[in-house]
Amino acid sequence: MKTSSVRLQYLFDKYYNKTATPQECDELFAIIDDGKCDEELSRYIRQAWEEIKPGEPLFNVDKSNAILKNILGSADTDNSLKPGRTLILWGKIAAAAVMLLFVGFCVQYYLRQQQPVQTVAKAVKHPAHDALPGGNKAILTLANGKTIILDNAQNGTLAKQGATVVKKTADGQLLYNAAAMADNSPTPSINTIVTPRGGQYQVILPDGTKVWLNAASSLRFPIFFTGKTREVDITGEAYFEVAKNAAMPFKVKTNRAEIEVLGTHFNIMAYDDETTMKTTLLEGAVNIKSGNFSARLKPGQQAQITANGQSKVVDDVDVDDETAWKNGIFQFRDAGIDMILRQASRWYDVDVIYKGTIPHREFNGRIARSVKASELLNMLEYTGVKLKIEGKNIIVL
Repeated sequence: MKTSSVRLQYLFDKYYNKTATPQECDELFAIIDDGKCDEELSRYIRQAWEEIKPGEPLFNVDKSNAILKNILGSADTDNSLKPGRTLILWGKIAAAAVMLLFVGFCVQYYLRQQQPVQTVAKAVKHPAHDALPGGNKAILTLANGKTIILDNAQNGTLAKQGATVVKKTADGQLLYNAAAMADNSPTPSINTIVTPRGGQYQVILPDGTKVWLNAASSLRFPIFFTGKTREVDITGEAYFEVAKNAAMPFKVKTNRAEIEVLGTHFNIMAYDDETTMKTTLLEGAVNIKSGNFSARLKPGQQAQITANGQSKVVDDVDVDDETAWKNGIFQFRDAGIDMILRQASRWYDVDVIYKGTIPHREFNGRIARSVKASELLNMLEYTGVKLKIEGKNIIVL
């Protein structure tokens, strides 16, 4: 439902006078982000600008700084922007950026109406080096050793392995269609799909289980399931939506643990360069085993297993943070710069070089994985971390 003009004017005035409550700010930002009231918002801002006397400076230095702090939404009580504070990004700032576009329009409108000006074209500055985001890229290795580069393969049937047909769908998924097999069927052949750095892919297994693979990951699986269990192996990170089959539990093996499920949704992050393997449950139930550690997870819980064997279960995790990558989002909550840059390294296919010590900063925020690396780095630089891209390297200064 479209917001009434009276309500919008009220929210705008409250925000402009810095008397809006946090709830009112959130409501205004949501309206801006929705875009349905752009014309009215533009009119309100234009009216404010037209009240300024010709020749009068728009804002003094103190006012400009105050507006900047207000837009950035400082978490400090005195609204000061302190180096190293936790960064609250995207969401409110993304919406505020839309408001800034309106302000920019009104500035130009005001200047053109009040006095003739001579414009000089200025070159837009772009990074000398940048890195493009990843995409749907993977290599499939069949049982006979043949490899298929999936991002180059045509849609349709890719291979036939016995009674199993392997297809690439129009929306870029890898689909396995297998005929029903008896329990005494021969041992099935094994296929492996590997995503490189800068890659991701979705696979539909012979039983209908859906698997999303993140960058620099692999999935090893049979071309059909037979026997008492369905077993696959992964490295890196994968999200599973397991097809229900109470008579044949589904097992996922990593280098640190084994996860057993019947039918459920969960995410496994098990990169070798991460100190902690994380298994996060969204719905259903899973049993996880690692050495002497075992646990049964409930939705919203996460099992954490470190490289040195320490294990624990964490309650009430934000599952959106753990699965944002599957939905095309970088999402950080109290994340260190090193962890963020490891994600960037895998997604943008770059190496990270630290010129000094690793900055001890924590970040909160989100940004689309479809942006170039420079946009992610610009977001991080708001906290004072200095970064640059040179060739295939992200350099932390």
